[in-house]
Amino acid sequence: MSRRLFAVPAVVTVVALGLSGCSGGAAAGSTSSPGASGGAKIKVVASTDVWGDLAGTVGGEKVEVTSIITSPDADPHEYEANTRNQLALADAAVVLENGGGYDDFMDRMLKSAENTSATVLNAVTISGKKAAGGEELNEHVWYDFPTVAKVVDQIQQAYAKAAPGDASTFQQNAAALKQKIEALTQEEATLKAKYDGQPVAITEPVPVYLLDAVGLQNKTPDEFSEAIEEDTDVPAKVLNETLQLYSRHEVKLLAYNAQTTGPETEKVLTAAKQNNIPVVPVTETLPSGEDYVGWMSANLTAVGAALGQ
Repeated sequence: MSRRLFAVPAVVTVVALGLSGCSGGAAAGSTSSPGASGGAKIKVVASTDVWGDLAGTVGGEKVEVTSIITSPDADPHEYEANTRNQLALADAAVVLENGGGYDDFMDRMLKSAENTSATVLNAVTISGKKAAGGEELNEHVWYDFPTVAKVVDQIQQAYAKAAPGDASTFQQNAAALKQKIEALTQEEATLKAKYDGQPVAITEPVPVYLLDAVGLQNKTPDEFSEAIEEDTDVPAKVLNETLQLYSRHEVKLLAYNAQTTGPETEKVLTAAKQNNIPVVPVTETLPSGEDYVGWMSANLTAVGAALGQ
C-alpha cells in the first residue's frame, strides 16, 4: 500500500460515463432511463474511474456506470466501502475490478452481496499475468495496453449478454476503442525504436508495464520501490544506492508517482531535480477532465520528451 498525499476522504463520487468517457449515463440515484433501443440502461460498477472510463466508452449511452474511487487521494488498498457502494453493487449487471490485491474491497462487497447475478470482470485474471519467481505481481495492469484491450473485449461481451439487442453497438464502440489502444501501442513502439535500453528510475512500479514496452531499463533497487509501495521504511543502504542513480547520472528520467509522498520519495525527487534528471509524474487514477486514451497518450508524450532532453 502507498503513502497517500492526503488523508483518505470518507466520500464516494459516483459518475455516469458515456462514449469517450463523457457523461452519458443516468445520474447516481436516478431511475435507469431507456436506452436508444428502448431498454433500460445496463448498470455497471467499477472499482476505479480508470476501469469506469473504459466501461463507459464501450457502453456509451446504453450504460450507467458507477466508479467507486475517483479521487487521487483515496488508496484502493485501504478503501472501506460503504452502504451506498453496496447498494450500487447489488443493482449492477456488470462489475469491473482490478484484482491482484489492488482493490480487495470489491471482493468483500461481492461476498456481502445477496443474490447478485452480476458478471464480474477481474482485470488481472483477464490479463493472465502471474508473479515471476519470488517477485510480487505488478497489479497496475491498466498501464499494460494488451491487457486493456483484453478487458475491453470482455466488457463488450458482458454487455452483449446483458442487452443482446444492442450487441452491435457495443461491438462498434469496443472496436473503435481498441483501435485507439492500438495507436498507443504504436506510440510505444516508436519510442522503443529510439530509446530501447535507456536506463530509468521509478518510485513505485505503477508505470512499469509502460516503461517495459518502451524498452526502458528500470535501475531502481527492487527493495526501494517495494518498500515505498508497501509503506515500509527503506533501508539506509538501499536509499543511498537509489540516490546515487541521480548524483552519478545513471538514469535518464524518474517516473514519479505523483499521488504518494513520504521522506524517501521526497529525497529521490529532490535528488533528481538537483541533478537535472527529468521527472515524469504518473498517477493511478484519471486526471481531471481526461479519458483513458488521452491520459496514456500524454504519459507517452512526457516519457518521450524527457528522454529526448
